[in-house]
Amino acid sequence: MGDLDVIGIGNLNYDIIMLVDRFPEFHEKVNAKEAHFGLGGAAANTITWLASFGLKTGYIGAVGRDEIGEAHLSFFRRMGVDTGGIRVVDAPSGVAVAMVHGDDKRIVKYPGANLFKEIDPDYLGRARHVHLSSNPIETIEKAINLADERGITTSLDIGEAPLRREVEERVDYLMMNEDEYRRKFGSLDPFLSRAKNLVITLNGGGALIRDSQGNVQEIRGLSAKVVDSTGAGDAFDAGIIYGALHGWSLADSARLGMLLAYLTVQKVGARSAVVSLDEVKRLARELGMNLPFENGPARNVREQKP
Repeated sequence: MGDLDVIGIGNLNYDIIMLVDRFPEFHEKVNAKEAHFGLGGAAANTITWLASFGLKTGYIGAVGRDEIGEAHLSFFRRMGVDTGGIRVVDAPSGVAVAMVHGDDKRIVKYPGANLFKEIDPDYLGRARHVHLSSNPIETIEKAINLADERGITTSLDIGEAPLRREVEERVDYLMMNEDEYRRKFGSLDPFLSRAKNLVITLNGGGALIRDSQGNVQEIRGLSAKVVDSTGAGDAFDAGIIYGALHGWSLADSARLGMLLAYLTVQKVGARSAVVSLDEVKRLARELGMNLPFENGPARNVREQKP
């Protein structure tokens, strides 16, 4: 098994987030009441949480030869994330601009250098687990197939991307939000997906989960006033992955994900709420969540008991 616990695959963006009292009408200008500027990208946000928890992490992506690209590389290196899978290309780094009003947000993205990410099979082979979010279907299928051939577990936050059923059934942890799942499958029936484990994050907080043994459970219990939902799903994914790598049940993993999302929505910016594992443990105790943090790393995630 490889020397890295988790490798993330996805976009690397510079986020510009503006909180507004209302969205502008046609040809109208409005003033934002608050703004946040920082590094983002869905899988990168998840990896940031996992690196802050002390996991050995790496990343596959691409940035431009510009200040934003340098900022991404410098940030990851400070966090201890291996940057050997990140290409530096002759294209501007990606940018995402979001307007946020309560639970509603409008986003415009410029992919830029993200279009040039490439998967090095040797680099991917260093991982125990691979996490994908915000990727084109070709990248998803290549990564899932390579990981499956090497016995590496996978998690996929698929968003709106289509996925062939024979590839979907190789995914160890499929993450979707409630709206995405309904649009793809027509209902919230968790048995319509062929992924080994399924996590559907629910509107208003919590998740509907189905594990590899067919056990279905709804996870609820934490709710917060939403300041900015950017990165909440990425934080939830980090909880699922951390739990999976430590032999937790899917239910306990989802509870940790719910806690990380709960922290994230109370801050502006995807990474503003990222804290150490010790701080998360303290908060979990305060909230009476009884999460099994004493568990050590699982030797083989696919062999863990549900």
